Amino acid sequence: MSGRKSIKRFRVRRDSVAAARLHVRTTLTDWKLGGLIEDATLLTSELTTNVVNHTKGTGDYFELSLRRRDGVLALEVADSYQWRMPELQKPAPDALSGRGLFLVDALSENWGVRPRNPGKTVWAHLAINRVAQP
Repeated sequence: MSGRKSIKRFRVRRDSVAAARLHVRTTLTDWKLGGLIEDATLLTSELTTNVVNHTKGTGDYFELSLRRRDGVLALEVADSYQWRMPELQKPAPDALSGRGLFLVDALSENWGVRPRNPGKTVWAHLAINRVAQP
C-alpha cells in the first residue's frame, strides 16, 4: 500500500488541534499503520499547536498532509505565516514552553522546514518499518 496520501485543511483555531490528531489516528488506522499512531499524533499535536499559537491573523487555514511512500510516513503542516521559521532551540530548564521541536526531533527520523509562498511547511518523517504493525 505504498503511495497513499491524505491532505486536509483545518481552520487556525484551538479545536483544530484535536481534530487534526483525530484525522491522523483515523487515517493511519485505515492505512494499517497502527504502530505509528502515537508518535504521529504527538507530532501532529506539536506542529499544529505551533500554527495555532504563532500564526494569528496570517491566514484562516492550515493544511495537514500525510503521505505513505517508500517505507516512510511523511507528515507535513503548512501555514501562511512567513515572518519566522521554526528553529530547534534549547529552552531554559524553568521555561514553560519551547520543547515542541525537541519532541519532533526525538520522534522523527528527520524533519525540517521549507518556505512556500506565502508561509512555510514543517515536515517530519517516520519510518514505517520501525515498529511492528498491529
